[in-house]
Amino acid sequence: MDVRSPLASLGLCVALLAASGCSPSDEHKQATLEEKTAQFEQSLDTIQDPRLKEAVGELGGSLLLLERARIKLDTKPVETEYGENALAVLAHYPTPQALVDTYINGLFVLRKNSHSDYLTDLQPVFPFSFNMPDQFPFPHGLEWQSVTLSNNKVIPFQPEWSETDPGIQLSPSSSNLTNPDDLTVTYPFIEGIETDNKSQPQPVMLKGQVEVIAPSKVLAFDLTRQDVGQKRTQENITLTLLALENNYAEIELSNTSPLAPQVADESPNPLLVQARDTTGQFLSRSGSINESASQVAFYEQQLAQMRKQNTWSEAFEKQLEDAQKAFEQKQASHYAKVYFNGVIDTLQVNVLDFSDATVTHKDLELPVRRFDKNSLEKTVQGLPMPVTVYDDQAADWLKSATLSEDQLKSSITISQSVEDASAAHITFDHPFTFNDDLVGSTRTSSDAPLTFFTADDEGNRGEPIELPTEAFEVDPWRGAITYDLNLFPETPAYAVGSIPLFLATIEKNTLDTTHLPKGLLLKDNALIVDQALFPSDSWRFFAKDASGNYLKEILGVSHRAEEYGTALFDVHYFYGQPTVLETYQRTALNTLQYGFEVKLDKPETK
Repeated sequence: MDVRSPLASLGLCVALLAASGCSPSDEHKQATLEEKTAQFEQSLDTIQDPRLKEAVGELGGSLLLLERARIKLDTKPVETEYGENALAVLAHYPTPQALVDTYINGLFVLRKNSHSDYLTDLQPVFPFSFNMPDQFPFPHGLEWQSVTLSNNKVIPFQPEWSETDPGIQLSPSSSNLTNPDDLTVTYPFIEGIETDNKSQPQPVMLKGQVEVIAPSKVLAFDLTRQDVGQKRTQENITLTLLALENNYAEIELSNTSPLAPQVADESPNPLLVQARDTTGQFLSRSGSINESASQVAFYEQQLAQMRKQNTWSEAFEKQLEDAQKAFEQKQASHYAKVYFNGVIDTLQVNVLDFSDATVTHKDLELPVRRFDKNSLEKTVQGLPMPVTVYDDQAADWLKSATLSEDQLKSSITISQSVEDASAAHITFDHPFTFNDDLVGSTRTSSDAPLTFFTADDEGNRGEPIELPTEAFEVDPWRGAITYDLNLFPETPAYAVGSIPLFLATIEKNTLDTTHLPKGLLLKDNALIVDQALFPSDSWRFFAKDASGNYLKEILGVSHRAEEYGTALFDVHYFYGQPTVLETYQRTALNTLQYGFEVKLDKPETK
């Protein structure tokens, strides 16, 4: 019996939980948890039977992890952080199955550029990019099986690289924490012999299997505080908003129809929850708890029964399994407590109805493609794509094409640190926008006057401090001031000056792809841009198809005359067939002066 299975899908985004300050009551809860953990570990040491010890350790550890996550989520400060509309993709496809087909058929494999003679990295590229906790919304699995080399040799996939295997290996990439599906082809290292990677047989085909379970339908609910305690019903789905507080919502879902037989063992999460604040922007999630109080009580009861045993037996294992099945059969609802980074105004809940479902299984044979960011090839390589994928963030991204001086200045945040007296610093920061992207590298201003002042008896700005030039440094391009307090004759209390900001003037035009000007050529789903007429330093291109939606760009390649040399033309590849191009040109670059008076933090006295 795998006793971890009841809690395996807790839905805890522990990696996303930021460390936070604790109130006295929070500290008491934390101290109590630490005591409970220590007592549990001590009691675990007294269990002699190995199987019983393992079972108690796994279930007890899961319950402690759940409690630890609950405390962290409950005590995390409510700080606003925005995210993307992770569910927008659902609106572009007529059925859940159409989304699944796009996900599978849009998958291809890139060979990543490498300077190693012994490693070749392969990157599976999916048409949808989802960040934790917003992964592809339907249950899915991907298994790699082998890679075929240019000499027709087939290298089987192995779950980890072996130091003792003398042959060529295919295993997960060492960077799999951020790219969990990336793979590495490792060639044997022979001490004292230089091996040229190019002389090795190269990967040409990656084989694997993918399986995705699509719900029969997706139902949408829009909720506010007025819905707390109310039952909302659509077809066979009933949703109850149990609570809606500042930064979390508690939801209970019931489905009058049973799970489809093909997904009964999966127990997929049917709830996709998003929140907006009063600005209408989506708040990022900080974590979730998917176990109700009754479920936790049941697991605690099972743990108590385990701890009464002296040995593990098949009869006891069956008793636990029967009790778990009986409990799960009684569960007529699904519970979720979802936390967000910010104050919630409205909720958007999408319910995946798995009472009927379609399982799609496909054997993958994917050619390994190579598209270097900078290419010396004179011809354009095709990247045919049988699917259409939209870029739902493009419209918001492009809003800053008309960014005003006041908007830019109001977005500035000032932070400072005096922890290191020799490198105290003040930083002027603002969210990176499309306007910043088009500012480019042609910034010219270095004018950043700065004066430090003492404080008078009332704490107000006092006299200016005479300083040697090496006492401080201003980096106007990074918006940073660094100063050495050891070179100050007096402790500074205020910094007064100005720092340059850069604002592009951007001209937008719309072009029909059937009548493109010289220097722009559309070849299937690839836009070819002559760099002599439309240099990438000052031009950007966005494509729409006949639906009026922005197409997602797959990748871009800059073709050059020589390595690090002059760019000849750029190629932009899209998921879909562009019918309209939007061009954005930086026609001017304006330098603004941001005046400031910063009251400086005082260094701690030792």
